Amino acid sequence: MSTPPESGQTARRRPIEPTYVMRRRRTEALAELLREFEQDRARTEQQAPPGPAPGDDYEAVPVPPARERILPDPETEELPPVRMGEDFSADAGRRQDRRRDTAQRAGGVDLRRAAVVVGVAAAALIGFGAALLVPGGDSSDEARPSTPTQEPTPTATGSAPPPQQAEDPDGPGTLREGDTGAEVTELQERLRKIPNVYDNGPTSGTYDSTLTEAVARFQLWYGIRGDETGVYGNDTRLDLESRTQA
Repeated sequence: MSTPPESGQTARRRPIEPTYVMRRRRTEALAELLREFEQDRARTEQQAPPGPAPGDDYEAVPVPPARERILPDPETEELPPVRMGEDFSADAGRRQDRRRDTAQRAGGVDLRRAAVVVGVAAAALIGFGAALLVPGGDSSDEARPSTPTQEPTPTATGSAPPPQQAEDPDGPGTLREGDTGAEVTELQERLRKIPNVYDNGPTSGTYDSTLTEAVARFQLWYGIRGDETGVYGNDTRLDLESRTQA
């Protein structure tokens, strides 16, 4: 907070600086510019060649009235003037005759169409009736009583034919788990010749789970897809025999 000055002393204040200065405009520069413009225009007029006045380049042309400038429409047709008291009975008679002729022509066309439709319908009815009247076969054969024929009684034979065994989908001679015999032994011996498929496997002649895994492994490694997995079918047999030929 400022303290008031002591009695008999004056407070010192900051001097006020002017923000802008007023000065007279320089009108002599504008006057000089106007003077140079007037001198240039006078010099141009003196150097320009003599020619016609500005108004001599144009010619006054009369403009026709608006009603005269309307062009006729080619699609329109001017009708002849109508005279007072003129008799139009002849034209009216001609119009009625034309209408009567048109109606007669239309009636004739409708009659022809109706006649054609009736003819087609009649022909269809006649054909249908003829088809009903024509018999399908000899009537004497239908009227003749039929005698029942005696069917021969089957005689019992001494022995019935043996039932046919269902063919294996993988072909004849297919071996699968549970089979036994010499063919299984041959399969085991052939698989032992393939590296890492049935190494040191038994040759007991029994198609067990170990042999099933070996056959499936052989099918997987050599890309055999014709037989079931683990089943020794025709495709597996041909491939194995071709790789283990003696």
